Amino acid sequence: MNTPKVPDIIIGRLPIYLRALQRLAEKGFDTTSSQELGERVGISAAQIRKDISQFGEFGKQGTGYNIAYLTERIQEILKVDRVWDVAVVGAGDMGHALARYPGFSHRGFRVTMVFDNDPAKVGQPIGNFIIQSTETMAEAIRQAGIKIAMLTVPAIAAQGVADELVKAGVHAILNYAPISISVPADVRVQHIDPATHLQRMTYYLD
Repeated sequence: MNTPKVPDIIIGRLPIYLRALQRLAEKGFDTTSSQELGERVGISAAQIRKDISQFGEFGKQGTGYNIAYLTERIQEILKVDRVWDVAVVGAGDMGHALARYPGFSHRGFRVTMVFDNDPAKVGQPIGNFIIQSTETMAEAIRQAGIKIAMLTVPAIAAQGVADELVKAGVHAILNYAPISISVPADVRVQHIDPATHLQRMTYYLD
C-alpha cells in the first residue's frame, strides 16, 4: 500500500492525521471532513485530500470520512496496525523517559529492551526493564528480531552504536544524539534534536 513513489513529506503528515482522527474518535465523533481535520492540524483541506488520495478513495463528497475506517486504513499504510518492539540505547535522562513513556503502546510501539555501556547502570531497573550491557546488545537485538531502535547516547558514541544496530538487523533508528549518523540506504533514520527545533523557532521571535 505504501510505495516508494509517495513523497516522504506526505508519509510524514499521515501520523498527524492519524493522531487527530484518534482524538476525534475519543470524543465520540463518527465522521469528519478534510476541512475539520485541517482546522485541527493546521494543514489545508485541499492538501489533506491530496495526501490521502495517494492511497485510494476513502471519503465521499458531501459526507466526508468515516473516522474508524480512515483510522484503520492509515494504520495499515503506516504499518502500525501491529505492535513493533523497540530497543532504547542509552539509559541517561532521555533513555529513562522513553523507557517509561506510556504513550507508545496505543500507537503501535512497545519498548522491550534498554541498553547502556556504563557498568554502574547495567543490571539496574528502569521502569519494567533491567538495563542490559551494550556488549551483548547486537546479539540480543538479533535474537529478538527487533527492527527499530531509539538512540539516546552522546554524540561521540552515536555512529559506532548505529553501526552495531545496523549489523544487528535494525532498519529504523530514531536518533536523539545531536549529530547526523551515516547508515546504509535501506535503513531509515529520523533525527530528533530539540536545540535544532528551538533554533528554527527563534527565527520568528522578536
